[in-house]
Amino acid sequence: MSKPLLLIWVSLLLPLLTSSQKDEFFYSGFNSPGTNISLNGIAEIDPNKGFLRLTNETSRLIGHAFYPSLVRFKDPVSGSAFSFSTSFAFAIVPEYPKLGGHGFAFTISPSNNLPGAQPSQYLGLFNASDNGNFTNHVFAIEFDTVQDFEFFDINDNHVGVNIDGMRSNASVAAAYFDGSGVNISLNLKSGDPIMAWIDYDGSKKLVGVSLSKDSSKPNSPILTYAVDLSLILDDSMYVGFSAATGLLASSHYVYGWSFKVNGQARPLDLSALPQLPKPKKTNIALIATVSGVAVLLVVIAVFASVYLAYKIKTHDVIETWELTYGPHRFSYKELKRATRGFSEKEVLGFGGFGKVYRGTLHTPNKIEVAVKRVSHGSKQGLREFVAEIASIGRLRHRNLVQLQGWCRRRGDLLLVYDYMPNGSLDNYLFADDAKATKLDWERRLKIIRDVAAALLYLHEEWENVVIHRDVKASNVLLDAEMNGRLGDFGLAKLYEHGANPCTTTRVVGTLGYLAPELTRSGRATTGSDVFAYGALVLEVVCGRRPIEPKAEPEEMVLVDWVWERWREGRGLEAVDARLKGKFAREEAEIALKVGLMASHPVAAERPSMRDVVRYLGGDAGGMPEMSSPPLDPEERSMIGGFEDFVHSFPSSSFGKMSSRISLLSARE
Repeated sequence: MSKPLLLIWVSLLLPLLTSSQKDEFFYSGFNSPGTNISLNGIAEIDPNKGFLRLTNETSRLIGHAFYPSLVRFKDPVSGSAFSFSTSFAFAIVPEYPKLGGHGFAFTISPSNNLPGAQPSQYLGLFNASDNGNFTNHVFAIEFDTVQDFEFFDINDNHVGVNIDGMRSNASVAAAYFDGSGVNISLNLKSGDPIMAWIDYDGSKKLVGVSLSKDSSKPNSPILTYAVDLSLILDDSMYVGFSAATGLLASSHYVYGWSFKVNGQARPLDLSALPQLPKPKKTNIALIATVSGVAVLLVVIAVFASVYLAYKIKTHDVIETWELTYGPHRFSYKELKRATRGFSEKEVLGFGGFGKVYRGTLHTPNKIEVAVKRVSHGSKQGLREFVAEIASIGRLRHRNLVQLQGWCRRRGDLLLVYDYMPNGSLDNYLFADDAKATKLDWERRLKIIRDVAAALLYLHEEWENVVIHRDVKASNVLLDAEMNGRLGDFGLAKLYEHGANPCTTTRVVGTLGYLAPELTRSGRATTGSDVFAYGALVLEVVCGRRPIEPKAEPEEMVLVDWVWERWREGRGLEAVDARLKGKFAREEAEIALKVGLMASHPVAAERPSMRDVVRYLGGDAGGMPEMSSPPLDPEERSMIGGFEDFVHSFPSSSFGKMSSRISLLSARE
């Protein structure tokens, strides 16, 4: 067939091929007769008000809304992407003020349901395996209300151009230019209506995004990005919106939408679009009447209220789950009396959870106890309280701090332990020289053996596997004979032997004791406990904290500092100088070696706690050869080293991160 004849056939067939495809549509609300839009996930149209609701306040779900027909985006002859223009009005109403969850995106996609896409930080567009793949052929403009460090987000209130992945090719804080060219910030999650315009110039190969609080399009876009979409888009694509929620949720609304290929989209009049219902105005007369009646009722009921309040205050609430957990339940009155009314003079210590008081039970034996009172505003709330009861309450081992009982009265959460007269290990390791002299080499070695025996019991010898998740010096307590006992099971996780530990949405623990894989996978295992134990062993042997922010760079991370001396054959120089050389060299070498092996950044290279107990017990002949961890920066970054962990929190200081951390990313 000759070329002229071929062109004639193309010109005749092209109108037929494109007859089913639209290049322009307009929605002034979404409940008009004949409105046709494809919805999936939790997206819905309000039949009364006429707005499109992509998501609601349900956590970790997706909402999609697409124009139901394919739209042609490329010239079939030249293959160049057409120009297009779209505008829409939207609002984002977060479940909790100022906390977004997560965002939405205008999307051009080969599919109108995006199979396999995940919620949270992926906005219903991609998933962990296909994120960033050039085969996705997805173009999106994101309106993001959560800062995700994984994708290098600039803040929690930005607009970004995304091509085939969630890491924006270009982004800018949400704002608009007024008539004078002044940049004015916009809060995407304010709940107020916002107009957006997105334009692509096919000849200039340029994307522009504009925002405004009214129907007037600003003279200048807030974001521009040069890109040839003919390399990204297929010939025909679906156009629409994708939104998602995470652990925190937001309702994402679209009020109206206009779109056109090769031309300017029809303008939307914000005042003519459906709106969210506004709170009703306060009725002053009604309030005055109701207030008067309320005052009268209060006066009548005041005496009864005082009596009832007293009864409620002194009443211990017992719920069903409390009957299933083992140890003795104390009355609140009994513990208040034991601690002299929770007197400040009886405080043994305090932290992020609250305070620990010394108490004396009024029994014939006058038993001394430690009462841990979880504060109302504590991060360690009812979940951790139940976990501690469920785990340590049924554990029995000489090297675990024994839970004697517990009490719960409304918001007060109390745990009663054996009293440890010598306090925590870190109070001796980092005390003045006079107190530190009590920690001679024999006691130090005994303490790390005690903790190893406790962890072996938790990991292998009890009826379930218990992952402690917060092994550190301050959680090792010393009894009257200076024996080491592992305590504080508020973060513990249990699972059956042979089962796989679940991935959690929180990374919990203490900086310096966190295994590198935790920051990447979120999965706590016995191996992560072994890593924390290794950091503890080096801390006890060397008399230095796992992380020393004020130290020289080469001495900041204890395990790296010890590795360097070990490789140079000077390992014993790392032993605490306050021991003044009074230690058994062979035992110190074994302890250092155990600490380094247990602190290995690769989980598979770490020993089990059974091996650790065997090595420290004198059977060091079976210890494997030392395997140095990767020291090259690229290799270290591949396994999620300390530097990656610190750099993932650029706004944090070491002072803030040195305490227990709970990384509740809003991206969950």
